[in-house]
Amino acid sequence: MPSMLVIATTAVPDHLRGALSRWTSEVVPGIFVGSVSARVRDQLWQAVTETVGNGAAVLVHPAPTEQGYAIRTAGTRRRVPADFDGLTLIRMTAATKVKEMQSPS
Repeated sequence: MPSMLVIATTAVPDHLRGALSRWTSEVVPGIFVGSVSARVRDQLWQAVTETVGNGAAVLVHPAPTEQGYAIRTAGTRRRVPADFDGLTLIRMTAATKVKEMQSPS
């Protein structure tokens, strides 16, 4: 039975966006919404994880959990899902600090 899914992408290759738009609707740039079977959802997510490159992606889909949904991520992100006693919470990771070089006076 088909169920709704949402895939949010950031800085992914154009061909990945094209592949996702075959099965879902891109409601705003980088946000894909659709209703597909679990098999198609898993195959789409496999394609995303293989081609995300330096970008990032998040998949949210219904699941038999306390919250009623599951979250999967791919790529480098500051927000990371973390299990906390059966609830999925979002943990923020530290931002990479850029060293500023000072020129001698």
